Amino acid sequence: MRAVPYLEGTAKKYALAAAEAEKRGDYESAIHNLNKAIEYLTEIVRNYPDYPLAHIYRRLIAQYQRKARDLERKARLIPASGDEVYVEPGDEGRNGQEGGGKDGRVPEFVLKEKPNVSFDDIAGLEEAKKAIREAIVFPVRRPDLFPLGWPRGILLYGPPGTGKTMLASAVANEVDGEFLYVDAANIMSKWLGEGEKNVKRLFEYARSKAKEGKPVIIFIDEVDALLGVHGSEVGGEVRVRNQFLKEMDGIQDKGSKLHVYVIAATNKPWKLDEPFIRRFQKRIYVPLPDRKTRRRMLEMYTKNLRLAPSVDLDKLTEMLEGYTGSDVADIVREAYMITVRELFEKGKIDGEPRPVEMRDFEEVLRRRRPSVDHSLLKTYDEWTERFAAV
Repeated sequence: MRAVPYLEGTAKKYALAAAEAEKRGDYESAIHNLNKAIEYLTEIVRNYPDYPLAHIYRRLIAQYQRKARDLERKARLIPASGDEVYVEPGDEGRNGQEGGGKDGRVPEFVLKEKPNVSFDDIAGLEEAKKAIREAIVFPVRRPDLFPLGWPRGILLYGPPGTGKTMLASAVANEVDGEFLYVDAANIMSKWLGEGEKNVKRLFEYARSKAKEGKPVIIFIDEVDALLGVHGSEVGGEVRVRNQFLKEMDGIQDKGSKLHVYVIAATNKPWKLDEPFIRRFQKRIYVPLPDRKTRRRMLEMYTKNLRLAPSVDLDKLTEMLEGYTGSDVADIVREAYMITVRELFEKGKIDGEPRPVEMRDFEEVLRRRRPSVDHSLLKTYDEWTERFAAV
């Protein structure tokens, strides 16, 4: 791996040159430099697939490719249209300007889109909802009742597909707050080596909105990619991690009354470094759905479907033990799709699908296993014993 630092450094040089060329309006040079950056990053992921940052560089390559296509359109004065338009999340309405932060503009790597979901739309997870209400909803509504301050960092951990993102979205709606969705890898990947600046801009923007009286929820998905334990620090990871520590300490200052909250989600909490774990005062396990929750999910997902009398939701609930919430949704969708497929195969496109029958669910379950390896559940239990803080 001796060649990796050279390849990283060269890719960074070309990426920064592309950014400077774009600012000058020299799109041809920007495109040339982006393609060179892509070339060097491709060498890394092709020759060193196990490199710790390979997954980030793959995303970065795709991002640079989209950016290059966008610049080609600008260079040729061809207006973008339809699905071809390349707008990074948060770039809308910026008139082509980069940046974001204190000037009130959303950083370009942030998705500012609050899904229309409330706690009532989430089946089960009552313990998690209770902890989040106490940590965020109550202080937002009555800050005077919290003279000793309140938690600003919440870690949601558990198997994938159990509702962590929905919980974060719901709390933003509960407090009528601004919801900023950040993929941890994207913080690193706007321009190579700019990770710590991205973290700073993210928090500057959040504080600026909070000062206007708007609660802000920063949701960081796959936070272990940003704050995980690594055998060796590469690619500016130390600076990014230190900047994040600094920003987390800043929003948790007891003298601060700003309503800025960081909700982080991870499927691998054991990869997090302990100094970062301590910054999340609430650490909440989001488990697989229990029997009562699975029953409620089935009611929610089937309420708009025609079910045959043969469908026994209680029996189906038992059959779905070990499946995640997203698994349950997919299974209901696939069972219904069997009836739709039959309609098309019979050429009755204008007709209505038959009611979903129990045999449809059974057919789906014969070929679909739970998405979570149950051997991992013990690992979650062990981590919970050490670090849970609800």
